[in-house]
Amino acid sequence: MPIVPLRPLLEATKKYSFAQGAFNVNSVAQAKAAIEVHEMFCSAAILQGADLANGFMGGRTDFLNATLEDKKIGAKNIADAVIKYGANSRIPIVLHLDHGKDFDSCKVAIDNGYTSVMIDGSSLSFDKNVELTREVVKYAHNLGVTVEGELGVLAGVEDHVFSEDSTYTNPSKVVEFLKKTGADCLAISYGTMHGASKGKNVKLRKEIAIAARECLLHEHIFGVLVSHGSSTVPKYIVDKINNLGGELTDTHGVPIEELKAVIPCGIGKINVDTDIRLAVTRNLKELFSFNPELRTSASVGQIYQLLEANKSKFDPRIFLVPIMDTMMKGIIPNDDVAKVVDCIERGVKEAVGTLIVEFGSVGKADLVECVTLEEMAQRYKNGL
Repeated sequence: MPIVPLRPLLEATKKYSFAQGAFNVNSVAQAKAAIEVHEMFCSAAILQGADLANGFMGGRTDFLNATLEDKKIGAKNIADAVIKYGANSRIPIVLHLDHGKDFDSCKVAIDNGYTSVMIDGSSLSFDKNVELTREVVKYAHNLGVTVEGELGVLAGVEDHVFSEDSTYTNPSKVVEFLKKTGADCLAISYGTMHGASKGKNVKLRKEIAIAARECLLHEHIFGVLVSHGSSTVPKYIVDKINNLGGELTDTHGVPIEELKAVIPCGIGKINVDTDIRLAVTRNLKELFSFNPELRTSASVGQIYQLLEANKSKFDPRIFLVPIMDTMMKGIIPNDDVAKVVDCIERGVKEAVGTLIVEFGSVGKADLVECVTLEEMAQRYKNGL
């Protein structure tokens, strides 16, 4: 099955009232594992590469300083991996750019294999956000690629996305934004937060989602709402990391009950990254705890040293720099590296599999129409 645009999957979530998890991947192993666990549950898949994750996949270990050329290389690397493991899959698979920061970053992703992009103009004025999003929509839709915008600001930290405070989305502006831009879906700010420190007992403002959905229905405008910053930050994983010498503090996620409660309110895509990072980091710590001889391995010993030097961190990209060829290209040169790859894959499957079930996409792969980019481009041209 070819890699598909996001739009048909969005239409399925809206028609059949379920939500699709969208999971960030930062390596070939993560992409492979994410596809396999979705196949196991007969669920369509949305794999996300964040804008700066493309820089990392392009070989830029200080990915916060990634250049457009780094992102170009990385976008192709992750797209190649998704095609390799997903081209013959029986489920629809979307490759989506998360938090594209400008037109060029979105264009690079599209030109190198992404079938959906998010342009994040949320830090701009409403008019500037509309202008930027509309520019991306014009380019993307001409090629059949889906576009997600953002309205409102989420607090927290994720790669280059940072804000101390949140600004809730104004539901009355949702209609105007989608009408003016033509975007297919919209990330809203309604109480979620990037990162692992979302605060205790998070309560989502589902009335914002409900009002936005009703406004769109009233105006007969298609638009699926997206929940960013929606990791659940499982306590059992955090506790295990700390029991193995980690120093994670103030870690709180969005309760799964809160996320499930907003699905009937119009939320059709739920973004998760932190849960995967935590599960992989826990597995790495266990690996070196149970196999102390690996701490001096010529291939992976430096990973252990980085884990020890960064006890308050949980982003695997910090620790896995010594095996960049494995991360970027999937090269596994020996058994020691294979054990690390196994940690990555098991972590992805644990975090992602749990949420596929919770969000309700199990068994719904066949409800998604398989549309090629060329067919989707013609539909956009014909006004859908």
